[in-house]
Amino acid sequence: MRTLFDQESGRNLSMRAALAGGIILVALGFALGFTMGAGAEGKGGPLGTLVPPPGVDFSPVWKAWYVIDEKFVPAAVATTTSLATSTEETNQERVWGMVQGLAESLGDPYTYFLPPVENEQFVEDLSGQFQGVGMEIAVRDQILTVVAPLKGSPAEAAGIQSGDHVLKIDGEDTRGLDITTAVGKIRGEKGTVVTLTILRDGWSEPQDIKVTRDVISVPAISTTLRSDGVFVIELASFTANAPQLFREALREFVESGSSRLVLDLRGNPGGYLEAAVDMASWFLPSGRVVVTEDYAGHAGSTEHRSRGYDVFNENLKMAILVNRGSASASEILAGALRHYGIAKLVGERTFGKGSVQELVDITSGSALKITVARWLDPSGVQIPLDGIVPDVEVSITQENIEAGDDPQLEAAAKLLLGDE
Repeated sequence: MRTLFDQESGRNLSMRAALAGGIILVALGFALGFTMGAGAEGKGGPLGTLVPPPGVDFSPVWKAWYVIDEKFVPAAVATTTSLATSTEETNQERVWGMVQGLAESLGDPYTYFLPPVENEQFVEDLSGQFQGVGMEIAVRDQILTVVAPLKGSPAEAAGIQSGDHVLKIDGEDTRGLDITTAVGKIRGEKGTVVTLTILRDGWSEPQDIKVTRDVISVPAISTTLRSDGVFVIELASFTANAPQLFREALREFVESGSSRLVLDLRGNPGGYLEAAVDMASWFLPSGRVVVTEDYAGHAGSTEHRSRGYDVFNENLKMAILVNRGSASASEILAGALRHYGIAKLVGERTFGKGSVQELVDITSGSALKITVARWLDPSGVQIPLDGIVPDVEVSITQENIEAGDDPQLEAAAKLLLGDE
C-alpha cells in the first residue's frame, strides 16, 4: 500500500458550484445535484432575445388573466366592497405561478421554480447551517418520500427512516404538493414542532410522528477502527470540505496498518460532484472516467476523470455500504469504484438519481432549477432510475435498529475478512 499523502497533487479542490443530487433537504433546502447556470439575460439565442417562441398561442393565458381581473372573488369575503384583484403584488404572484406551472408541466420532480423568497432561502441554506428537521425528501411515483434523515438530526431522533412516505404535514394532505411547498411547510424555527403522518413499508396504518425543529449542521466524516481490523469511514454528505476530510480519514486508515476499508455511504444524499470525483481519484489512475454528463444533444457530453492520486495497491480490500438513502454523488462514487473492481457494494438498492440539474436565474431574485443532463457511469450507462443493486444485498429490520445491530456492516466486514 503506497502512502503518498505528503504530496499535494490535486489537493486544492477547484470547486465549481456543481452538486450531484437533485433532491431537497428539509432544513437545508439543499437541492443536491445542480450546476450554476448563466442567468436568462446572459445567454445568447432564445434566452438572450426573449422573443415569444414561434407557433405558441399565448392568447389563452391572457384571456384567463383578464377573466380573473374581471370576475374573481375570494371564497371568504368579509365585505361587499369591490376588491382589487389586480395589484402589483398579485400580478407578480400570478407570474410566479405561471412559471411554476410551466416547470411542473414537464413532469420532472427535479425541475421546479424558485420564487424570490424560496430562492433566497435556497442560497442561504447552502451556507451550511440552518433551522429545520434535517431530512431529505423527494417525490417518487407522485408520493412525497424521505430519501434520508441526516445523522444526528431531529428527524433521525424522531425515528424517521429512508423510504418513509410523508402523507400529511401538520394534518394537510401532501398529494400533488411540489417539493418547494413541502419544504416550506416542514422547515421552521428552532423549538417549533411539525407533525408528519408517515406510512412505512410493513405498516398497516400510517402513524403521526412529531419532530421538533432545531439548528441543523451538515454532518461530515467519522472514522472507526474495529477490533477485527476493519477500518470504517462514514461519509454523511459530499460537502465542499469533504475532500479534505476524506484525505485525513484515508491518512488515519493508512496509519492504522489495516488494508481493509469500509466506506459507509448509507443515507448520504450526495452533494458536490467534484467532491465525488476527487474521492474516486485516490483509488484510480489518472484519466479514468468517473462519470459523464450526457446532455442528449443539447450540448457536448462532459467527462469527469480521475486526477490520479491512486495511492493504494492490490493489497487494498474495500467494500461500500449503500441503501435507499444513497443518492447521486454517492451513486457516482460507488458505481465508479465498483466498475473498476476497487470495491464491492453491500446493503440495499440505492435511490436512483440519474440526472443533472442546472440553476438558471429567471429574474435577479428568482431561479429555475431544471434537469439538463443525465449521469452516465464509466461504462456509458445511465445510473438506473430505480437505483443500483449492490453485490451483496442485506436488509436492516426494525428489530435490528431497536437492538442496535448492523447486519449490513457485519456483512461488509465478513466479505473483507473472508480470506482469513
